[in-house]
Amino acid sequence: MDLTTQYLGLTLKNPVVASASPLSEDVGKIRKLEDAGAAAVVLHSLFEEQITLESVELDQRLSQATEAFAEALSYFPDLTGYNLGPEGYLEHIARAKAAVGIPIIASLNGVSKGGWICYAKGMEEAGADALELNIFTIQTDRRLTGAELEQAYCDLVREVTASVNIPVAVKLTPYFTAMANIARRLEQAGARGLVLFNRLYQPDFDLESLEVRHTLEFSTPYELLLRLHWVAILYGHVKLDLAITGGVHSDQDVLKAMMAGAQVAMMTSALLQRGIGHITAVLADLKAWMEEHEYESIRQMQGSMSQRSMANPNAFLRSNYMKVLSSYTLRA
Repeated sequence: MDLTTQYLGLTLKNPVVASASPLSEDVGKIRKLEDAGAAAVVLHSLFEEQITLESVELDQRLSQATEAFAEALSYFPDLTGYNLGPEGYLEHIARAKAAVGIPIIASLNGVSKGGWICYAKGMEEAGADALELNIFTIQTDRRLTGAELEQAYCDLVREVTASVNIPVAVKLTPYFTAMANIARRLEQAGARGLVLFNRLYQPDFDLESLEVRHTLEFSTPYELLLRLHWVAILYGHVKLDLAITGGVHSDQDVLKAMMAGAQVAMMTSALLQRGIGHITAVLADLKAWMEEHEYESIRQMQGSMSQRSMANPNAFLRSNYMKVLSSYTLRA
């Protein structure tokens, strides 16, 4: 049975990819991910704030402006305990590449050009097989329009892709008015893939201390539906490789991702909750389902339930909205 798939020009042994998480911060755990069956690993993100903070520290060492330095540091979150700094991140890529045989995908998280281009090149030189641009921003500037923000995204992708030879995927949030249009524009800017979708981690309020509380909730399979919806719509209409991340917990979720039109299904929450060995179980269940339903390969099912492949393509559009609402009958 052929489980191989193509993603960002890479031939992967199966469609299950370990997405960015604390698991990828340790080379030993990356080895365990490979042993469990992960086809590739996306490293934890290097944040733009870390790159900027390193520049501030360098400037302080050169100028010895202690008071100005202390004030500058107050603008940054405490990242000392998060993960490796920029230079350490590049070393981590090299160690991971030397330790495993599966592709290592580096991740950059930010919104401006700045040090992105420099570190994108550094990641390529360190041995990364591909790069994931995790573009995440919450814009509060009332003067900035959605069109201007989208153009800034495209400009960023164009400059980064022009600076490296490895393939670049863009990880997006679902909060775009015209998702199909921004996907096409990112493709024109040089992106090779789209990762759908980034999760928005929202703060909560503590009513006793009257403080903002930062919480992390694991994904649930329900979150997969939004990803399936957009991958099924985009499949066949863009040349980008499509990856689903968020809500992938079981072999059934992987199968649905493939049938929607994704090349890979990325896991994080399921591995943090159930352990790295969960990948092995998912792949075994995936093979069993394919054998029972007489599928010979992953490629055979990819896109089979996308919008363009369905007898009723309106199932993904407004008619679905109306049918869902009308399908529920109030009971006494």
